[in-house]
Amino acid sequence: MERFAYLAVLAGCLGAALWLEPVLRVNVLRRWRRLLLTLLPVVVVFALWDLAAIAAGHWTFDPEQTTGVLLPGGLPLDELLFFVVVPCCAILGFEAVRAVRRWPAGDEAPPGQERSP
Repeated sequence: MERFAYLAVLAGCLGAALWLEPVLRVNVLRRWRRLLLTLLPVVVVFALWDLAAIAAGHWTFDPEQTTGVLLPGGLPLDELLFFVVVPCCAILGFEAVRAVRRWPAGDEAPPGQERSP
């Protein structure tokens, strides 16, 4: 069971954050293009960083606590999922605070006001 410890932590993070989508209607998943554009640089930069650290021998992963699925360069699939799940949870949390506080984002008009073209 230890083999899935990393995935269990990621599932716990998702479980703690995904309910915000339907309950507070944060629309993070509905705006999937925006989410993808946000996640892509994070995933790329940190995956490359990890790959460099693995290649240099500065960073390792306990094979007993990961699935054992390794991507090219020795990056565990679990670690790549971490770079997707944790930022996604952070975005859900941020958008939940914005929804509750009714704070507009920089590219959205405040409630009750339309944006001019």
